[in-house]
Amino acid sequence: MRVPLIAGNWKMYKTVAEAVDLVDGLLAGLGNPSDREIVVCPPFTALHALSPLLRGTEIHLGAQDVYPEVQGAFTGAISPVMLRDLGCQYVIVGHSERRQIFGEGDALINRKLHSAMTHGLRPILCVGETKPERDSGRAESVVVGQLRGCLEGVAASAAADLVVAYEPVWAIGTGDTATPADAQSMHAAIRQVLAEILGSEAASSIRLQYGGSVKPDNVDELMAQPDIDGALVGGASLKADSFLRIVQFR
Repeated sequence: MRVPLIAGNWKMYKTVAEAVDLVDGLLAGLGNPSDREIVVCPPFTALHALSPLLRGTEIHLGAQDVYPEVQGAFTGAISPVMLRDLGCQYVIVGHSERRQIFGEGDALINRKLHSAMTHGLRPILCVGETKPERDSGRAESVVVGQLRGCLEGVAASAAADLVVAYEPVWAIGTGDTATPADAQSMHAAIRQVLAEILGSEAASSIRLQYGGSVKPDNVDELMAQPDIDGALVGGASLKADSFLRIVQFR
């Protein structure tokens, strides 16, 4: 049984004070969900302030990125050990914005994923195609290629700590969302590839999230799909009421 995982990626939004206000609002309205898992991924600057607020609550702390080395002369980088020290349990790796804006490729993302798991962080591995890639009929081959490259050397025994988020790049922040049927089709293909890489037992246990303009008015239908086990939420995670509605999908 895969426990649904809803994660909020705040991207480069929220000062420390704003982050604290948002978490206060989430905790006030969350209740005590027992059948789903919730994660918030604020900017690095807010991790230290939010860690004690979230400790012992139903919301886990995650980071938006990590550098694969433990320490060294890597100006501006954050190591997995630093993130664990701050109380992070999850970390996003391979987000399309890291790929497109910062030029990250599958090899670097693979190093980040291995380093995260080695140091006790659960990676949320993002994969997804651009609109030209989808329009040319290459969506599945692009996603499969990203999966194979980013999961190189990952053992089936590590599957329990792995989350895969399918984020069609053309849907991120645009208001466009893959139809539930299209999203399910890609998620099913991802699970099949995971079975080829890690074995069917491991693949059946890995949670697959959908990301790409997830909103309160589409989350219920998306979460009803058999291979969609959660959501990676961008803009709608920046307000307590909208994120709470997504967390409380029906």
